[in-house]
Amino acid sequence: MTMGLSDYATKKMLLIIDGYNLLHSGRTLVKLSSIQLQWERERLIQRLSLYRQARPSEILVVFDGWQAGWSTEKREKKNGIELIFSRVGEKADEVIKRLIREKGSGAVVITSDREIASYAGRLSVPVIPSEQFQAKLESTDARGAEKTEENEEERGLKKKGPSRRPSKKEKRLKLALKKL
Repeated sequence: MTMGLSDYATKKMLLIIDGYNLLHSGRTLVKLSSIQLQWERERLIQRLSLYRQARPSEILVVFDGWQAGWSTEKREKKNGIELIFSRVGEKADEVIKRLIREKGSGAVVITSDREIASYAGRLSVPVIPSEQFQAKLESTDARGAEKTEENEEERGLKKKGPSRRPSKKEKRLKLALKKL
């Protein structure tokens, strides 16, 4: 399923999020207890829920369950966010790749995992690094409103220089970032 760039700009955004990748972005890896990890997941879900209020979108968050999960894939919905836990023996990366294949170019993937980003790129699905999306989440306050001011390009302060036509991949990423 391929969509033109104009179709992509008007369609409701579908975010496929690499849960633990986003959860650990921008911080040093520290071994968390299962209780701490559960608390961090709940906090992430709450922040994504606030983001969803500001930017209506469908959000799928995929977490690893491959080491100590269930025998089948587990799905649940919390605060309007769909959570998917991979089954024992299956990594979240495989679930995300399957979702990319199923949802096609109408999705945006949030991950800093190079393998997933490369896979999504081959299928023309834009990828936003976890750190960049994390900053976007942090700029959304408790009411779900943006805290940041307009960016330079929107205020007419775009820098001049030699023109270069962006690639289709760059255009898709720019449109995805604009919708975020």
